[in-house]
Amino acid sequence: MATNQMRREAAKRKLARQQERRVQQAKRRRQIAVITSVAVVVVVVVGVVLLTTLPRSSDTAAAPSDAATPTSQAAAALPPGSCAYPPEGSAAKANNPPTTKDVPTTGTSTVAFTTSAGPIGLTLNAAEAPCTVNSFLSLARQKYFDGTTCHRLTTGAGLKVLQCGDPTGTGSGGPGYTITDEAPKGLAPAANGTVTYPRGTVAMAKTSAPNSGGSQFFLVYADSTLPPDYTVFGTIDAPGLATLDKIAKAGEDDSNGAGDGKPKVPVTITSAVVG
Repeated sequence: MATNQMRREAAKRKLARQQERRVQQAKRRRQIAVITSVAVVVVVVVGVVLLTTLPRSSDTAAAPSDAATPTSQAAAALPPGSCAYPPEGSAAKANNPPTTKDVPTTGTSTVAFTTSAGPIGLTLNAAEAPCTVNSFLSLARQKYFDGTTCHRLTTGAGLKVLQCGDPTGTGSGGPGYTITDEAPKGLAPAANGTVTYPRGTVAMAKTSAPNSGGSQFFLVYADSTLPPDYTVFGTIDAPGLATLDKIAKAGEDDSNGAGDGKPKVPVTITSAVVG
C-alpha cells in the first residue's frame, strides 16, 4: 500500500513531467519564423540572420530537435528517387502529400507566379534538391499557393529576401508534413562559416531544427549571407527579379524589427502555374 510519502513523491514526478511538457509546447509555439539574429564572434562580431518558419504544431511534447532525429535517419536510408514527408501538425490549406517514389532526380521545371506586384517566374532544379522540388511542384499543381500572401520582407544588410508560401499569412502555416534538408551545393563561402545565397536564388525556409521545411520559401533579391542550412532548389527569372526589386524598393513596415516586416507593397500570389 502506498504511503503518504510515496504519494507525494509520485505527485512531484507527475508535476515535473507536466511542466516539462509545457516548456516543450511553448517552444513549438514560439515564433521562430521571425528571422532571428545570431552573433558570431571571431575577431569582430558579425550578425548572421537565420530564415525560419514558425512550427506548425503545438500538440507535441517532443522538442523539435528530438522529433527531427528519426526523420533524418530514415531519410538517409532512402534509395535515390525516394523521399520521405513525415506528417507534422495540421495543413494550413488542404492538400495531398507528394509521391514518395519514382521522384525525378534530374531535369528542370518552371513555375510561373502571377502576383499582385508583378510576375515572378521560377526554374526548379531536380538535380539540386529532388525531394524539395517534388513537394513544391505537388503543392503548386494543387493550387496550394494560389491566393496566399508573401508575409515577410527583409531589407537589412546581409539579408535581402521575400518570404512566401504560408496560406495563413502569419509565418505559422505549413502543408501538414515536413521535408528533409537537401544541402546546398556550390555556394561561395562568406565569413565565419556562412555562405552567400546569390541574387536570384529560391530556397526553403525552416525552423532551427533540421528537416523542418514545409511550404514556406524565400526569394533572394540581393546577395544574402546565411549558414549553409537552407535548401536551394531553383532560380528566379529576370521579370521576377524586376518585380522583387520593386517590392524591395518600397520597403517594409519594420513590424519584426528594423529591416524586417511585412512588405509595404502587398504581395499576393494569385496563381502558380507549372510549366
